[in-house]
Amino acid sequence: MQISRPYLMFLGDVPDTLAAKTAYGIVDWRRDWCLGQLRLPGCKADLGLPDITVEEAAAQGAKTMIVGIVNAGGVLNEAWVPSILKALECGMDVASGLHIRLGSDPRIAAAAAEHGRQLFDVRQSDQRFATGKGVKRTGLRLLTVGTDCSVGKKYTALALEREMTARGLDAEFKATGQTGVFISGRGVAIDAVVADFISGAVEWISPDAAPDHWDLVEGQGSLFHPSFAGVTLGLLHGAQPDAFVVCHEPTRTNMRGVRHPLPTIAEVIDLTVRCGRLTNPAIRPVGIAVNTQALAEDEAKTYLAKVAAEHDLPATDPIRFGVGPIVDRLEAEFPRARAAS
Repeated sequence: MQISRPYLMFLGDVPDTLAAKTAYGIVDWRRDWCLGQLRLPGCKADLGLPDITVEEAAAQGAKTMIVGIVNAGGVLNEAWVPSILKALECGMDVASGLHIRLGSDPRIAAAAAEHGRQLFDVRQSDQRFATGKGVKRTGLRLLTVGTDCSVGKKYTALALEREMTARGLDAEFKATGQTGVFISGRGVAIDAVVADFISGAVEWISPDAAPDHWDLVEGQGSLFHPSFAGVTLGLLHGAQPDAFVVCHEPTRTNMRGVRHPLPTIAEVIDLTVRCGRLTNPAIRPVGIAVNTQALAEDEAKTYLAKVAAEHDLPATDPIRFGVGPIVDRLEAEFPRARAAS
């Protein structure tokens, strides 16, 4: 899958920023690939990019319109179809992270064929996966896990990759969601894989590696989330992580989209270790990544110090303060990786 850039980021009429997290992720990590944003009336998200029309984007050289939207069920909203058709008409490809294939709409399929353009469904894969085998693989793996969905698991893994490679460690981000695939250009959207093959798909994206190589596997969902725990568990078993980082957003009380209360960080650590031991008995926590965006800086620092003391683990906000303390812990816990640098 080769998605041409630069991009026009399509936000549609999303009701909040979390509903556009795919677009935000791409802009946060690949801003230089993005020419502008297209928003429909009622859109409540803003990427900080110039607002441009499809025609303006095409004139500026945009190659692909990215449908950067996440919604319940990954459905294609009827209100978005005219913009998608206009992009195809203006000579752009269209890429989407929705569950619904773009080409399942006959109007979009016909327009793509008529104008000779490509449709990319990042959540769909033609790769066939085996069931997971649970056999220990060479190399080292870290998985980001969460107290909820949309708490920063992808950002934490990407921040770890940046910091670890800057220190000379052999580390690579492994995408398991549509935004991560857009950012890295590779990976598998795990939540679109048939349940029996989730752990096998993770084994496929993180195969045997050199003894000191780190695969930083992007987490999905939460073991405590009634909607997504099955995906999370399959990912945990397939990743066989040697280490994991717990991701958390401190202002939430209920998990996103349901009425269930948020688990504690301690509960997540305990259940992740108990479940993870099935495929890696040596699994251990190495840090806590907290999204402190809603807290003032002094309040955030106080909260992080409290969390670190409670769990005897480094705690940081990967975007606000960096992941240096977590990488320090990794280098101390895994001397083979430190020697490789």
